Amino acid sequence: MRINFDQKNDIMRIKFQNGKYHMSQELDNGIIIDMTKDKKIIGIEILDVSEKIPKKELTEITVGLSA
Repeated sequence: MRINFDQKNDIMRIKFQNGKYHMSQELDNGIIIDMTKDKKIIGIEILDVSEKIPKKELTEITVGLSA
């Protein structure tokens, strides 16, 4: 998984896996899911992310793995 925050364009991209992009589906205003042809999720883009998530939260990322 890879998380990228583009401060200049105010976009957060979360890539879950590699795959051949086929289509995008917008769930809500500016929340977009990228999928393969067989509807596996490749990633999520959040446009205007600083309007949806506080800036402090955008600069700190915690990853937890459970057994």
